Amino acid sequence: MKPLLVIGDVVTDIVARHRAPLAAQTDTAARISVQPGGSAGNTAAWAVSSGCREVRLLARVGADSADWHRSALTAAGVSAHLVVDQRLSTGVVIALVDSAAERSFVTDGGAAAALCTADWLPGLLAGAGLLHLSGYLFFPPAGRELARLAIHEARAAGVPVCVDPASTGFLTELGTASFWATAADVDLLLPNLAEARLLSGEQDPEAAARALSHRVGTAVVKLGPDGAVAARDGAVIARAPGTAARAVDSTGAGDAFAGGYLTALLAGADQQRALAAGCLAGARAVEVVGGRPERF
Repeated sequence: MKPLLVIGDVVTDIVARHRAPLAAQTDTAARISVQPGGSAGNTAAWAVSSGCREVRLLARVGADSADWHRSALTAAGVSAHLVVDQRLSTGVVIALVDSAAERSFVTDGGAAAALCTADWLPGLLAGAGLLHLSGYLFFPPAGRELARLAIHEARAAGVPVCVDPASTGFLTELGTASFWATAADVDLLLPNLAEARLLSGEQDPEAAARALSHRVGTAVVKLGPDGAVAARDGAVIARAPGTAARAVDSTGAGDAFAGGYLTALLAGADQQRALAAGCLAGARAVEVVGGRPERF
């Protein structure tokens, strides 16, 4: 199995699980924990947990918590190349998780949003089988420049490129045209249903997957507990049902899907088996608090 290279965000997650709706201008009781997170970091950890033998990660963190994040990634089996920012603190995400395990994010990108072309290490692509870019890389201008560089280098090396769009809120702010200007040459797109609808203009999951597959090599639409659907060249090529799970926190479920799905592809699985592997990892993710595998 060839290595997986992941580029994107590593942040500190503050996960607040509240049973009652948030009460304005007063207190709402919650169970709060601090976890290592970030879409790229989560995906890398879930890929290792799913059986990927070598996962490399490029990200930027602040000096305030660099050692903690490096230790967590090392414990997860990830070969982490963390650029330490002496000016900006590590990014922080407050994940508000309701009684249905659904989460909403309040995000401060911090050092993660400063990842740039100067942080690129050409050797990261050596022998890689896939390059995965977190969509959070696409929102700051410096990140888009790095994404374009990484895609160019991957193309030159014959390495397929995957992108997870990551956030409807930031996609709306950026504009879909700007997103596509950077992601036009990718081989694989992994949006959730809301992101797929925004990027395709289609409401039906299969219609969205088909529309997106005209713009990229393969489009996989993640449907949470309803599974996933994959399309290529305007036609649906595989579907997978969701895996039953007892959900406590959906933070990182899409990242887990990506980790499981990409690992299966690297192992030679067809789309049907890869979708099933992604759904299994996603189900495992919602059963733990935070965005990483529990044993890490």
